[in-house]
Amino acid sequence: MNRRVFLKGGALSLLTLGLSPSFLRRTAAAMALPARDTGKTLIVLFQRGAADALNVLVPFGDPGYASARPQLAIGSPTRANGALGAIDLDGFFGLHPAMASFKPLWDRGLLAPIHAVGSPSATRSHFDAQDYMETGTPDRKGTPDGWLNRYLAVKGTCESCAPAGPRAGGSPFRAVAMSAQTPRILEGASAVVAMSAIEEFSIRANGGDAEQRLEALYRTGRSDVIHGSGRDMFEALKVLRAANPQQYRPAPGAVYPRSPFGQRLLQIAQLIKAGVGLEVAFADVGGWDTHVNQGAAQGQLANRLRDFSDAVGALVTDLGDRMEHVVILTCSEFGRTVRQNGTGGTDHGHAGAMFVIGGSVRSGTVHGRWPGLAREQLYEGRDLALTTDFRSVFSEITSRHLGVADTSAVFPGYRGGSGGSGGSGGSGWLGVLG
Repeated sequence: MNRRVFLKGGALSLLTLGLSPSFLRRTAAAMALPARDTGKTLIVLFQRGAADALNVLVPFGDPGYASARPQLAIGSPTRANGALGAIDLDGFFGLHPAMASFKPLWDRGLLAPIHAVGSPSATRSHFDAQDYMETGTPDRKGTPDGWLNRYLAVKGTCESCAPAGPRAGGSPFRAVAMSAQTPRILEGASAVVAMSAIEEFSIRANGGDAEQRLEALYRTGRSDVIHGSGRDMFEALKVLRAANPQQYRPAPGAVYPRSPFGQRLLQIAQLIKAGVGLEVAFADVGGWDTHVNQGAAQGQLANRLRDFSDAVGALVTDLGDRMEHVVILTCSEFGRTVRQNGTGGTDHGHAGAMFVIGGSVRSGTVHGRWPGLAREQLYEGRDLALTTDFRSVFSEITSRHLGVADTSAVFPGYRGGSGGSGGSGGSGWLGVLG
């Protein structure tokens, strides 16, 4: 076997597949852990760019909403003149009309919207706000790992966590990001996989025999490229091939958009239904920074929301009864200004909106305390005020869905207790999960 050929045709190709050296180093340790697993899965979807919460989860019942947005406001559900109005949820809040795919989730009791939720940090920097939300440590720069990676570490060693389930044993696909690189939220010591697409998780080389050469290289112990953990990467390839997700067909009625985001969610469904041990999945989608020509019921934001909601709706349909064990969490780094700007858009704001979707959610209500949109009720006189710290939502899901009784190691420094009615500054849980 020619080692130089392997280096060129095998190892270098790994770098194009999202298989970082840190993944290769950590996989062996992860597979050796006595993982404790309840069989639950969390899917986190990040809307990068600050989605406009007021036009996503429309407070049409607040008189300050329409007056602040003469061109951008979504009309009430009873609006005449043929314009598309909000999709009514409870007589006060509604969904953007492009989010029709979310209404059946609400009707079926699978959708728990949360308003006026976000980071207590005052930053309006996309970079900082995303970093704070992904690390779970607002205003603390330099946190070395993401909160999902800390969860993996805590759950893997926690003796008081929920008992081991059918996936115990440390699957190499315990945490997967559908992205070219490991996102901040999953950075850390615990092993994760980042891949742009399932079909790219393979060894590619001219001649087609790189996988056999890789296996032989590690069995003979002659490689110093990625050391012994390469054997575990090879085992991961065998697990994925045995599950054969490439031959996957979505469930009837599940129509994924052909967009990159839609296809990422399709592949998350593939991994869940293939039984490879997926516990945490992550995908993100950009395009939410609508400073100019945002549009109202139609336009730039509407197009983005249609793709987003259709993809999530297809994922829920595809997973079917599995949604009893799955929670989907959507989030964005902050919201946008209450008043529209002079270029037909909105600028960086403060509090935003989230959705929690799954069979265990407490639906039928919009969660969180609504602060109001009168001028004196706004944050710094311009933004939707924060009434729920995002860590209240994240920690509730981490505990009640994923089975970590003490979340203090996952969200260091956060003093919001377990339980409670939610509220200002993030004290207590909202009770989003039933």
